[in-house]
Amino acid sequence: MPILKHQPDIFPDSLLDDAVVSETRHWWLAYTRSRREKDLMRRLAAAQAHFFAPTYQRGQRSPNGRVRVVQTPLFANYVFLFGDDDARRQALATNCVARIEPISQGREFTDELRNLKRLLAGDRIVTPELRLESGDRVAIRSGPFRGLTGTLIKREKTNRLVVAVNFIQQGASVEVFDFEIEAV
Repeated sequence: MPILKHQPDIFPDSLLDDAVVSETRHWWLAYTRSRREKDLMRRLAAAQAHFFAPTYQRGQRSPNGRVRVVQTPLFANYVFLFGDDDARRQALATNCVARIEPISQGREFTDELRNLKRLLAGDRIVTPELRLESGDRVAIRSGPFRGLTGTLIKREKTNRLVVAVNFIQQGASVEVFDFEIEAV
C-alpha cells in the first residue's frame, strides 16, 4: 500500500482563530470507525466542512528496514468538527463516523485546541499522552512555546509539558527544561 502525501489536519487553516461558538455553530466530537480518521478528513475537506484532527510525524520501520516518516493522528478515532447540524450530517454521510457528540464547553475547548496546535507546530518531538497524570500546572516563560500552559509531568528522568484536551482526557507532551517553566 503506498504512503499518501501529507494532507492538512485542519480546514480551513484559520479555523481555530475564526471559530466563534454560538447556539447554532459549535464543536462536535466525531468518533470515527477504526483507522478512518484521514479518510474522514479528506472527505470533509472536499465538502468544505470545518474540522481539526491533530496529527504528528513519527518514524515507522518498513519490512525492508527503512525508516519512513508518517503522519499519524494524535488522537486515534477522533476528529473535531465545527459547525451546525448540517456539518454533523455531512460527517455522518461519509460512512467514516461511528457517532457524533456535541462539545458543551466550546470556548475552553477552542483554547485547548489552539494550545495543542501551537505545540504541534514547534520543533520538538511530540509524544501522545493517552491518560493524564496529576501534576503541577505550569506556564512556559521562554523559548518557542512561551505563554503555553499545561501540566508538568516527569517521565524517564525528563520534565514534560502536557497540553490536554480535557473533554476526551487525552493530550500531547513535549520535553521542557527547568529554566523554561514557572508555576501558574
